[in-house]
Amino acid sequence: MISGNNMQEVVDKASVLIEALPYIQRFNRKIIVVKYGGSAMLDEELKRSVIQDVTLLKLVGFKPIIVHGGGKDISRWVEKSGMEPRFVNGLRVTDEATMEIAEMVLSRVNKSLVSMVEQLGVRAIGISGKDGGLLLAEKKLADGEDIGFVGNVKEVRPQILFDLLKKDFLPIVCPVGMDSSFDSYNINADDAACAIAKAVAANKLAFLTDIEGVYRDPKDPATLISELTVSEAKQLIESGFIGGGMLPKLGNCINAIEEGVERVHILDGRIAHCLLLEIFTNKGIGTAILADDAERYFGSESI
Repeated sequence: MISGNNMQEVVDKASVLIEALPYIQRFNRKIIVVKYGGSAMLDEELKRSVIQDVTLLKLVGFKPIIVHGGGKDISRWVEKSGMEPRFVNGLRVTDEATMEIAEMVLSRVNKSLVSMVEQLGVRAIGISGKDGGLLLAEKKLADGEDIGFVGNVKEVRPQILFDLLKKDFLPIVCPVGMDSSFDSYNINADDAACAIAKAVAANKLAFLTDIEGVYRDPKDPATLISELTVSEAKQLIESGFIGGGMLPKLGNCINAIEEGVERVHILDGRIAHCLLLEIFTNKGIGTAILADDAERYFGSESI
């Protein structure tokens, strides 16, 4: 017989499942793109929790696609090769040798993620943006300076992703693309995830980052914003409060919403099971960006 304390634990677990039910119903068979990077890729426990989250999403009826980075691993291997990593305006200077290292490292990361998903009983296939012509790239300049094989996404050809989803695979994508001359290009993972989310008409795009979300005042952690409309996000940018790496990320979020993605989430990937906490609970833990006319879960927050 279950004791009083144990019974309360069982009831609490049941309450969590009931709270998740409407979200499972709402997003069943819908596509969610998860951009996986930052500290969550370096800590083995966090890595395991992220993969568990995505696998659970798959098993309860979502159609997840992972797009991952690997910048810190690339820098480590560049240094091991006797070269010094160089950046211009936050963009890695990528000569031919560095591009070869980047592609090797990203492929290694990709297959390690495939193995982790497969261990949990879900079929996964790792691809790069070169496979099936998924990501057509063009050279990206840094304030007019040529920094080598660094690319913008010119076009997404998502048929390979639709084929994999249809056959019940979980696609895991590393952000390497090709240009029209079939040269390889390293693409920012945020940019790749955003472009892919738009191309597959994803219902959700989730960025795993090293911050809790978007703040009304970056100096005050108590000002974390749970929900943010596109207009409010633009207002924040214009106010000058948003800077650093959050500025291009928020720009990507706005662009994704304006191109048809239903909701974009900015989450702290350092929190175990952050994806489940954001998607399956009423309050969530990060910041959700949505269209001006979309349904708000948490009510209006003044900016």
